[in-house]
Amino acid sequence: MKLRNHKKKQAKISKICYRSGLEEKVCNNLQERNIHFVYEKDVVVYFKPRKECRYTPDVTLDNGIVIEIKGYLKREDRQKHILIQQQFPNLDIRFLFGNAKNKIYKNSKTTYADWCNKNNFKFCEKQIPNDWI
Repeated sequence: MKLRNHKKKQAKISKICYRSGLEEKVCNNLQERNIHFVYEKDVVVYFKPRKECRYTPDVTLDNGIVIEIKGYLKREDRQKHILIQQQFPNLDIRFLFGNAKNKIYKNSKTTYADWCNKNNFKFCEKQIPNDWI
């Protein structure tokens, strides 16, 4: 087990902002009983085990091009497609967006188009171009 010091909450107990009322009650009780403790000092680094996932493309053209039709490009979808791209570099996945100028999340400067360009995905809006067919 690997622990990393986490110095975020090193203030005196009375100044700590607890994550729940129960944590606050338990820590206050420890303090009242003069029991030494530290709150959220360490971080345990762990890895999630590999998990087999499945992806079902929206449209596969006769030429092998995969079209993913997206009104919204959620974070989970972006992560999924990066993993698929890394694991299957010969799979030609392209995106069709309702609006490629949509932001990937609220207040982001990055659009769906920007994300595709950065990650080497081809994309279009509203209709599959003839040169993809």
